[in-house]
Amino acid sequence: MTTPHVSGNPRALALAVLERVQGGGYADRTLDAELRRQPGLDPRDRALATELVYGLLRQQGRLDFVLRGFCKQPLEKLEGRVLLLLRLGAYQLLALERIPESAAVNTTVELARALKLERATGFLNGVLRALARGRHALPWPDPACDPLGHLEHALSLPRWLAQRWLSELGADEARRLAAALLEPAPVSLRVNTLKIDRLAFLQALADAGHAAEPTRYAPEGVRLVGRSPAALPGDAEGWYQVQDEASMLIAHCLAPRPGETLVDVCAAPGGKTTQLAALTGNRAQITALDLHPHRLRLVEQGAARLGCSGIVTRCWDMTTLPPFLAPGCCDGVLVDAPCSGLGVLRRNPEARWRLHPADVTLLAERQAAILNQAAALVKPGGRLVYAVCTVTPEETDRQVDAFLIAHPDFYLEPLTDLLPSSCRELLDERGCLHSWPHRHSLDGFFAARLVRS
Repeated sequence: MTTPHVSGNPRALALAVLERVQGGGYADRTLDAELRRQPGLDPRDRALATELVYGLLRQQGRLDFVLRGFCKQPLEKLEGRVLLLLRLGAYQLLALERIPESAAVNTTVELARALKLERATGFLNGVLRALARGRHALPWPDPACDPLGHLEHALSLPRWLAQRWLSELGADEARRLAAALLEPAPVSLRVNTLKIDRLAFLQALADAGHAAEPTRYAPEGVRLVGRSPAALPGDAEGWYQVQDEASMLIAHCLAPRPGETLVDVCAAPGGKTTQLAALTGNRAQITALDLHPHRLRLVEQGAARLGCSGIVTRCWDMTTLPPFLAPGCCDGVLVDAPCSGLGVLRRNPEARWRLHPADVTLLAERQAAILNQAAALVKPGGRLVYAVCTVTPEETDRQVDAFLIAHPDFYLEPLTDLLPSSCRELLDERGCLHSWPHRHSLDGFFAARLVRS
């Protein structure tokens, strides 16, 4: 069933996106595709639709906890669209102070009517009006008396993840991390140094009315702190790549040099691959591998837009050794491995409701298989960088420990002298990168540099 009146209606647009996400789609790709279909949509409506999609997915657990207190029926028994409409209305009431209560309720009821859900309009109206009256006295679990309940219901974590972080991090640290992951992710851009330097790009942003500042850790990054209605300068010219600041540090961990042979074994969508090209001034031979052909096309498109050369793409599953690459042929190998993504839940909020505890174990096994094959490509004296956008011990420190035991010809090299001095606070006692949303306002990343003797 399609959602009517999507054109020009940010709430209907958000509902259409959320339905596709519920069916297995990814929020970022689905929303971007829907917004591209409506290039004339008012910027304020684009912003509202984006806020509704990402905000609702981040706060789904919190919203459902509240709705259970006002809904006589179990939420699990509601029709899928009715539940999404309830969440849309509740999110506007609880999180968007600029939207009047009456507008939050009435637009939800009107959207239900447009969807031919007349039978549900009275129910939606009653629940949302009751929530509007009672929203200032909601019985949130106390973080001191019920830290698990607070993480799950007030801070919108699935119960298994709340239990895990409570055990691993302690109540205060878990609470701060969960709270940070409810906030919108900062918008960071990697300046494409093949085309323009950071100072000139910052000036171009200012000239276009955008407020931006240099990133604290990444030497080629800028962070947008205020947007004007104007488009970002240099998009068609390839002046920048949207990329989180922590992600920008990973290519620096490899420290690529001109003339080297490099492999990015899990390359798509290509942000780090193209950064390797930029760091070497397009003077390295880079092979970009990925399991999915359609994802490799993103690498190729990104390289063309940014003016990157020397990149060859090949479709391959790195759990087995690629026959087209000779063992020991590489100066540097980057393994930005598939992972649980718990460090980027701000950007991929649907993941918190899709992941299960067993997934972490399965992903750690796959990471180990990829690392084992990648190690064979590294020449003596060459280096391998292992990176993931997550914070679980199984996928970070324990993965590195297991690799070093299985590969005694490799050693862990601290990143202390390879990253800017501002990055020292991101490094652990062994010199591995550990960035955290609540400590550093970055995505949660881990990286280790492994050198072959």
